[in-house]
Amino acid sequence: MPPVFPMLTVLTMFYYICLRRRARTAARGEMMDSHRTLAPNSRASPLNAELVQYAKEVVDFSSHYGSENSMSYTMWNLAGVPNVFPSSGDFTQTAVFRTYGTWWDQCPSASLPFKRTPPNFQSQDYVELTFEQQVYPTAVHVLETYHPGAVIRILACSANPYSPSPPAEVRWEILWSERPTKVNASQARQFKPCIKQINFPTNLLRLEVNSSLLDYYTELDAVVLHGMEDKPGLSPKTSSMDMNGLENDDDEENDDCGMDTLNKKFSSAALREWPNNGYFDKLPYELIQLILNHLTLPDLCRLAQTCKLLNQHCCDPLQYIHLNLQPYWAKLSDTSLEFLQPRCTLVQWLNLSWTGNRGFISVSGFSRFLKVCGFELVRLELSCSHFLNETCLEVISEMCPNLQDLNLSSCDKLPPQAFNHVAKLCSLKRLVLYRTKVEQTALLSILNFCSELQHLSLGSCVMIEDYDVIASMIGAKCKKLRTLDLWRCKNITENGIAELASGCHLLEELDLGWCSTLQSSTGCFARLAHQLPNLRKLFLTANRSVCDTDIEELAGNCTRLQQLDILGKEREWSVQHL
Repeated sequence: MPPVFPMLTVLTMFYYICLRRRARTAARGEMMDSHRTLAPNSRASPLNAELVQYAKEVVDFSSHYGSENSMSYTMWNLAGVPNVFPSSGDFTQTAVFRTYGTWWDQCPSASLPFKRTPPNFQSQDYVELTFEQQVYPTAVHVLETYHPGAVIRILACSANPYSPSPPAEVRWEILWSERPTKVNASQARQFKPCIKQINFPTNLLRLEVNSSLLDYYTELDAVVLHGMEDKPGLSPKTSSMDMNGLENDDDEENDDCGMDTLNKKFSSAALREWPNNGYFDKLPYELIQLILNHLTLPDLCRLAQTCKLLNQHCCDPLQYIHLNLQPYWAKLSDTSLEFLQPRCTLVQWLNLSWTGNRGFISVSGFSRFLKVCGFELVRLELSCSHFLNETCLEVISEMCPNLQDLNLSSCDKLPPQAFNHVAKLCSLKRLVLYRTKVEQTALLSILNFCSELQHLSLGSCVMIEDYDVIASMIGAKCKKLRTLDLWRCKNITENGIAELASGCHLLEELDLGWCSTLQSSTGCFARLAHQLPNLRKLFLTANRSVCDTDIEELAGNCTRLQQLDILGKEREWSVQHL
């Protein structure tokens, strides 16, 4: 006798499988740690001695505290032997990311988070390092010199950046990961996570960090890769214990990142149509959609393979209004975009940050996707998407007429002329150009045509010749501006600040950190206090000219001020006037 409610049974079984997988995660992590500690017991033969290497160079990163024209506090300090370790403290010779703590997400410029972000993806920043020789990793040591504990994931890549020919396949494997944890001590430490063995040699590692639990900036000094030239063998005891754990662990990684695998399974699935759908026939369509809205993207793709009714719900474009693909950067490809394309005709928020590097996404693949899915786009996140070129920005400007939010943070490979196309996006309200090569002419055009801007980030844009001209244009054209990031703007003066303050009375957030050409003696900071009473965040980092009078003016006029950074000022006690 057939079941009375077959569709309810299918969904119940699906949720049972999901819950069972998640319940195994904690136990598996504990089991894997105990399993992997056996790996160092295997002895290398004299012909396969363990190699110990420091990073040769830093090839990519998402942010850093330092300047693009300096070595102080930059990611480039991770290359080579330690500069500081084992000493503890704040040293300019270390690598420092730009943010720490939770205050960054509480600023007026903070963006709303994407829905359906997998709970195990909590990376905020990353850095990629190359080593001289490919090895099978046996250990990775991270030398942390100040406020350790930010590293939450280490990955290895099969591609050799120094190979003259491109690889036929590029794979990323997670060597180690854990959720953010609080480290109470701020002293230096040599972090030695228990890593997983992989079946390919590597000389390219990626460290991902989450600094939300830190009380101050984390500082990294060096990364050490231990490994064998030949694949190390496992003892019989280790093999018998590890195989199930490793296979299950790999399945979890594929669950989170294996977009292409899901595509193939879906395209070949034979979907069954039940004679009746049980209680599902009585549920409103919208209610089923609401239930499915709690699934992650891979889970949604899996459920689509169960039957025709759930396939219809899982492929409904309304399930993809907000699409966050950043957690799947390691496997997202042209094939993935092509697979998702029919479902994304109504997408409004799209996050492709960190994706497409090393040939995973092509210009043509990205262009095809936007030509079908770009019209309804309101928000587009493309941070560190190095596949982008001028053609891509041209396609964005043509296919996304309703775009209001564009993030090109750390897209430092985009040529300067590409930014001319951004000026065509006249509806923009938020534009992030941190660490890009935008030039003054293109930026002036953007400011002239994008008068609706409310949030603008120009931090570390080193190609701009005269920031006073830019500030004057912002004051004249961007009357609705609420937040402005001018971090490390090299030549802005009191004249630019005067033009800015007189035209942008709605400013709530202003970052003038490391703008060394601003001097308190000109009255520029007092002017800010008088003309910008709505300020909630003001950064004057490393400006030693800030005086007590400036602090008193801010305290008296900016009554909504919540964040004031005068770090680097000798008499920092003056902040108590607030």
